[in-house]
Amino acid sequence: MAERKSFLLRIDGEVLDALKKWADDDLRSLNGQIEFLLRRALREKRRLEEREEAGGGESSYNEQ
Repeated sequence: MAERKSFLLRIDGEVLDALKKWADDDLRSLNGQIEFLLRRALREKRRLEEREEAGGGESSYNEQ
């Protein structure tokens, strides 16, 4: 697994509230939801290669 890094994110309160609700609906942490959405957008734009991981990796997320 790649090294995990942290950074500060400033975000509009309304967007943050919507992301929290979406994360709760998908049974994810807020951080996990943001990373999931960023990875999905990056894959769609072909800016991130799909990784082959034992145990399913991201494919274990329930995309909706």
